[in-house]
Amino acid sequence: MNTYWNAFVTALQSGPWEHALASIQWIFMIYFVAINLVYLLLNYISAYQIVRYMREYRANYLPPGLREYQPPVSIVLPAHNEEKSVVASVHSLLKTNYPEFEIVVVNDGSSDRTCEALIEAFGLVKVPEAYRARLHTAQVKGVYASARYPHVRMVDKVNGGKSDAINAGINCVRYPLYCVIDADCILQPDSLSRAVRPFLEDRRVVASGGVLRVLNGCKVANGMLAKVGLPDRWLPGFQVIEYLRAFLFGRMGWSPMNALLIISGAFGVFYKERVIAIGGYRDDTVGEDMDLVVRLHRNLRKEKRDYRIVFVPDPVCWTEVPTDISSLAHQRVRWQRGLAESLWSNIGLMFNRRGGAAGWVAFPFMLIFEFFGPVIEVVGYFSMIVLALLGLVPLKAFLIFLAAAVGMGVLLSVNAMLLEELSFGLYARPAQQFRLFAVAVLENFGYRQMISLWRFYGTLLWLLGLRKHHRWGHISRDGSWQQEHADGEAMPADPVADRSSHP
Repeated sequence: MNTYWNAFVTALQSGPWEHALASIQWIFMIYFVAINLVYLLLNYISAYQIVRYMREYRANYLPPGLREYQPPVSIVLPAHNEEKSVVASVHSLLKTNYPEFEIVVVNDGSSDRTCEALIEAFGLVKVPEAYRARLHTAQVKGVYASARYPHVRMVDKVNGGKSDAINAGINCVRYPLYCVIDADCILQPDSLSRAVRPFLEDRRVVASGGVLRVLNGCKVANGMLAKVGLPDRWLPGFQVIEYLRAFLFGRMGWSPMNALLIISGAFGVFYKERVIAIGGYRDDTVGEDMDLVVRLHRNLRKEKRDYRIVFVPDPVCWTEVPTDISSLAHQRVRWQRGLAESLWSNIGLMFNRRGGAAGWVAFPFMLIFEFFGPVIEVVGYFSMIVLALLGLVPLKAFLIFLAAAVGMGVLLSVNAMLLEELSFGLYARPAQQFRLFAVAVLENFGYRQMISLWRFYGTLLWLLGLRKHHRWGHISRDGSWQQEHADGEAMPADPVADRSSHP
């Protein structure tokens, strides 16, 4: 057996195999260096922009007397089988500190008691309201309104998927700006005002997005965030750091270049007529949020319009994340397929002579590092491990590479945690900060590699044309953050402004 093994290793060390293995090593090393240089650059851009932003907007943006001049906003809340959280989410939205708004809940053919729960909680009754179908959707069965809550309406429709539900909501809204909120999300009272602020400051703005934070471990009472906490379990805890890194660095870094390619489908504000002009949300993709933003870039640049799509770091929306491996895997595979569909259906934006930073910088980055990245990472890690076991890579070199890869991941995660604490400080207790630091370090030992495997699997599914259904993604929810009475006082309208010490 040893003779055959030695002959196999010798064969790999000579001829074309040697060159192929060396090429794999170099490709992986070049990719590793390039992606981390880009991430570090985005970190510096984001840190500078956030510190600058917090200095300018530490206080409330508008005095109370001028808040009435903010434009009215329609909040669209698509829901499918969300009976556990939808009522709490609507109550949270009703406490929004905004002068004029409406809430349009779209019940997309739920098979649970989502529709009944809304009718019972808000006294909704069916009304003969005209429905203007500017965007094609599945059949709308009826529109409901409430005498007790005049801000709340519900559209009941046949199941057509999340994109279809949002399009139905857009058909029903009355105001020029609309905000999409997921049914499992809790919005802080001032978040909508801060997300709308860019539209007041710059007439070119057509869309703005805010920050998503992990709701698991927090407490919500009567629709208000009563207590900020961290999850007790490791899996949602890892996602806390992941969300901080993705939003504070990933998206904040692209915004100053007008190269932001994604606004989370859980919380974003859009100019309605611009979205209708490009046909609304596509119902043949699972990544409807990214696809919409990329199409906005593509069409507005094609029309030679001066526009801005921005990210605002302090409008916070709290969302429940998966607590089990199966739901998390399904979510990440779905996200990766959505990324692939959004990129390849809009490939014409890349290197377009009118593409700007979105087409010449952000799009190639997303294609190389986000779409192909999981493939390169998985193949690269597997190859390095195999080569080390075969003795084709010195053990010392392998360990140095592994330490560098993990060390860079720890650096990026800890940077995200520190920036959050220096700027927003929502996790103020020392015990919370210590736990965040521990999670920021430990997520690099297994969790991030697991996420790469799922994204790799999602890429393969898309390349092979498998699982082409474009309906709602389902994750298990426990709703443990809901309680009838708060353990402590409700969160202030603007937790950032209430901090006495701030850079």
